[in-house]
Amino acid sequence: MLSIVHSLGLAGIKPFPVTIEVNLSRGIPTFDFVGLADLSVKESRERIRTVFSNCGYPFPEGKIIVNLAPADVRKEGTRYDLPVLVGLLSAQGIVPPDALEGSIFLGELSLSGALSHTNGILPMLLGAAQSQRFERAFVPASNAAEASAVPGLKVYAADSVTQLVQFLQGEGELPLASNVEYQPIPNPPVPDFSEVKGQRLAKRAMEIAAAGGHNVLLLGAPGTGKSMLAKRLPSILPQMTMEEAMETTAIYSACGKLPENLPLIQTRPFRSPHHNTSIAGLCGGGSIPQPGEISLAHNGVLFLDELPEFRRDALEALRQPMEDGQLTISRAQVRYTYPSRFMLVAAMNPCPCGYFGHPTRKCGCSPKRITSYLDKISAPMLDRIDLHVEVMPVDYQQLSSTQPEESSAAIKKRVAAALEKQRARFGESGPRTNAQIPPAALSEACPLSPEADRIFQQVFDRLGLSGRAYDRILKVARTIADLDGSSRIEAPHLAEAVQYRSLDRKYWQR
Repeated sequence: MLSIVHSLGLAGIKPFPVTIEVNLSRGIPTFDFVGLADLSVKESRERIRTVFSNCGYPFPEGKIIVNLAPADVRKEGTRYDLPVLVGLLSAQGIVPPDALEGSIFLGELSLSGALSHTNGILPMLLGAAQSQRFERAFVPASNAAEASAVPGLKVYAADSVTQLVQFLQGEGELPLASNVEYQPIPNPPVPDFSEVKGQRLAKRAMEIAAAGGHNVLLLGAPGTGKSMLAKRLPSILPQMTMEEAMETTAIYSACGKLPENLPLIQTRPFRSPHHNTSIAGLCGGGSIPQPGEISLAHNGVLFLDELPEFRRDALEALRQPMEDGQLTISRAQVRYTYPSRFMLVAAMNPCPCGYFGHPTRKCGCSPKRITSYLDKISAPMLDRIDLHVEVMPVDYQQLSSTQPEESSAAIKKRVAAALEKQRARFGESGPRTNAQIPPAALSEACPLSPEADRIFQQVFDRLGLSGRAYDRILKVARTIADLDGSSRIEAPHLAEAVQYRSLDRKYWQR
C-alpha cells in the first residue's frame, strides 16, 4: 500500500518541497530510504521502530520503501522523522489518508514518542505559506513560538505522536499556534552613549554610521574607548521592521540559535567573534554549510575587535558579502545562499604596541613592524569601509567632568529622522539605507551643490580616489545631509565626509 506525506527541506535558508512516499509490500522485512537521504535521515529508522513499540502501534511487516522526492536533491537532518512515521501509519490505515491532504509534517522524534525541537521551522513554514499549496502544518510544541509568526497557515503544535495521531483520527484536539503581532523593543537593554566621556568626533561618526548603515573603522591607542563606542552602537540603531525581523529570525532558526519561546528576534544582532575565528566560523561552511558570524549579524552589527589579528584570508573573505549583502557557499551538488547585510565596526591599534602616533607615550615598534602590522589590512578591505575614525586619548578634565554626556535616546531621535528621509526618498521597494544606494541611483539620490561639486573634483584628483571610494564618500555625505535636514549635499557635508577617508593616507600612505 502506498501513502504520500508532504514535508519541506532547507538549502541554506531557502525551503523546498519534499514529497515522502511510503510503500508497504510483501517480502523479506526491510526498511530502506531512497532519494539522496543522508545518514541523519536514515538513522530515523531505529527511532521510528522504537516509537511504534513505545506508543503501542503495530510496526508494519514486509518490505518498506521510503522515497524522498525530488530524488536529485540531498535531504539532511531529523525533520523527516515525523512525516515518515505518519506515512507508515497511513499506509496501515491507522491514520486516514484524507487527514493528510493539504498538510505539512515536520519534526524530530524522541524514543518515547515525544516531538523534539527541530531547526529551521520558521523559514520552511514561510515557504509553505508563500506557495499557497498547503492549508495547515504540524510541528513540535517546542517550535510553536516561531511557528506562530507565520501568516496565512494554520500551524498545530503537538507534544507527542499519540496526541497528533488522535487529532488526525478525529478523536482529540491540538493547540493552534495563533499568529502573533510583531512588537519591536523600542529601547533595548544595551549600554548607553552617555557613559562615554569625551570622544565627540568618534560619537559623531557612530551617529552617521547608524543613520546611513555605513561601515566604520576605529583606530586608536589601547584604552581610548574603541570597544565602548562599538558596543553602544546598537542603542542608537533604528527598530527592526517586521521584514527585517523575519529575515534575521529565519537565519537563527535554520542553525538552531533561536532562543526558546521567542517568536521573532526583536533587537538587531550584535556579533563580536574572537580574532582566532576561522573562515568557516566567520563566513559559514562545514560539510553541511551553516551560517557564519556575518550571516548571524544580518540586519545588525558585526564587531571585529583587534582587526589585524584576524587571519588575512578570513578578512578578505568579507569583501564579497560586504558588497553584495549575501554570501554563497558552493558544494558539489548544491549552492547555499545566506543573507549577510550587516554594519561592520572594526577596531584596531595603530601598531603592535598600540602607541604609534600617541601624543604623550612613546611607541617602541620599529618602522618595519609598524608597516607589517598595518599591511595586514589590504587596500581593497579599507576601501570598503566608509568611515575611518581616529579615536584619540581622553584627558583628565574630560574623564573627571561631571557634565552629563548626550544620551543614546537623544542621538537615536536624530538617526530616526534621517532614516525617515531615506524611506521617503527610496520608497518601500528601494534601498533601506544610504549605504545600499546602487551606483545607477547615486546621481539622483545624491545631488551636489555647485560648490560641493567643485570641492569633490579637487579632492578626487588630489587624492587619486578609486571609483568605490568616490561612491562611498558620496553616500556618507548624503547621510550627513539627511542628518542636517538638507535636500542636497552642500560643501560642509562633503568636507566632513572626506575627512573620514584620511586615515589610510596618514597611516597606510595609500
